[in-house]
Amino acid sequence: MRRKLKYYRIVWLKHDLSAGLSVFLVALPLCLGIALASGAPLYAGLLSGIIGGLVVAVVSGSSLAVSGPAAGLTTLVAASIISLGDYHVFLLAVMVAGLFQIALGVFKLGGIANYFPSAVIKGMLAAIGIILISKQIPLSLGYDQPDFWTSGFLNLFSSQHFFDSIENFNLHITRGAILITFVSIILMLVLQHPFTKKLRVIPAPLLVVVFGILTNCIFTNAVSGFSLKETQLVNIPSNIFASITFPDFSKFFSSSEIWKDGLIIGLLATLETLLCIEAIDKLDKRNRITPVNRELIAQGVGNITCGLLGAIPMTAVVVRGAANVDAGGRTKLSAFTHGLFLLLAVLLVPFLLNKIPYASLAAILLVTGYNLTKPKLYQNMWSLGWKQFIPFVITIIVILLSDLLIGVCIGLLISIYYIVRNNFKAEYKITKTMENNAPVYYIKLNSNVSFLNKVKLRKVLDEVPEYSTLTIDGSECNFIDYDILEIISEYRRKARIRRIDLNTLNIQKVDVSAVH
Repeated sequence: MRRKLKYYRIVWLKHDLSAGLSVFLVALPLCLGIALASGAPLYAGLLSGIIGGLVVAVVSGSSLAVSGPAAGLTTLVAASIISLGDYHVFLLAVMVAGLFQIALGVFKLGGIANYFPSAVIKGMLAAIGIILISKQIPLSLGYDQPDFWTSGFLNLFSSQHFFDSIENFNLHITRGAILITFVSIILMLVLQHPFTKKLRVIPAPLLVVVFGILTNCIFTNAVSGFSLKETQLVNIPSNIFASITFPDFSKFFSSSEIWKDGLIIGLLATLETLLCIEAIDKLDKRNRITPVNRELIAQGVGNITCGLLGAIPMTAVVVRGAANVDAGGRTKLSAFTHGLFLLLAVLLVPFLLNKIPYASLAAILLVTGYNLTKPKLYQNMWSLGWKQFIPFVITIIVILLSDLLIGVCIGLLISIYYIVRNNFKAEYKITKTMENNAPVYYIKLNSNVSFLNKVKLRKVLDEVPEYSTLTIDGSECNFIDYDILEIISEYRRKARIRRIDLNTLNIQKVDVSAVH
């Protein structure tokens, strides 16, 4: 036991301490920005990040995943707060989401994400990106009137006196905010390019926040016409724990909306977490596999804690997990350390956080939204054909016109329609022989193979031992679903690592780098 503690101490000092600091610098502006986009108190985003580090990291079985508030939940959280009408009641829905996730984990339903077609999931994330962008435009302009999209922007075109409308609109925007937003977006986009990798000593989101603070200080001291108003700066209470909002347990069974919203939040948070875990496991150089059911229990415990302490719901987040990997994180102590740094920032320097302009956070979220719905994604989906593109686009359109749950359900139904139409058969055959004392496996895909075969096929592939020969034959298939092609294409890397001689017949190799 003493030797194990010594090992973790050395690993923490050499790797996880610096990685935790790097993730903290990425997470701090994102926690604030996501709370802002969700229509929740800003401290609720920070609390969610703290709980993700100090609670979820302890329970989780993942070595590299980092949890906190997620951009993918902002639309749903904002709508739920408005529909329930009271933040105290909304916190009950967050607790229901946590209970739902624990139930999924206990009953070993962590494979639920495998039953959602990738076209529908990508459509859902793209729609969230569009909504995220639309919500940040008023803040990025420093617009100081309510209802930007009705009484502001659209009024430019509704009046007969167009130039008078422009002049009136011009009175309600803030030039300082526009300048901060514009330069911040340029910084974020430039620092995403590979050629700037050596320059990324400071994480891009933190650099944007520092730039916003310094620029506004210059405006305030030198150019008063460009300086931001107090209402355009972050406002976090000096004593955050005295301002914590607690759930109203007396209303737990007062409305079915609480339970409905909780289940939807829990389902979406589960999908995001499982997709993130899958992505982070692929980045792990040590090829460690996260136990998904334990991860759902950890997320459930985290979201129940969020509900109890007034925080917004969380998921495992790709951006923070990838930052952890890039910074050289080795164990979950790095995620715990990031949560500890967030807690210290809230306790020791809230006055510094209150100098952050909303425009800086809006710029970060505009780029986040763009990354969720960038043109390359649409081009990629179009190139895959109608059977992938139509569910993808209709999911986006329905989510924008109604809500997230209806959009996902409609997209799922359309995907199922294509399955029925093409008369899918859940069939494949596997045979094993021995050649030169080495196992040889032959998997023959029959007729049509759909995304419903993902779970079994992935399990079969994972069970192929090292130093084997494996042939996957799709020569007699009329149709192989894109999700199956993704699994086989992703398996090529694992086969090389495990010294498996993989051969494929008549199976298209697809580009998996464009996946969110």
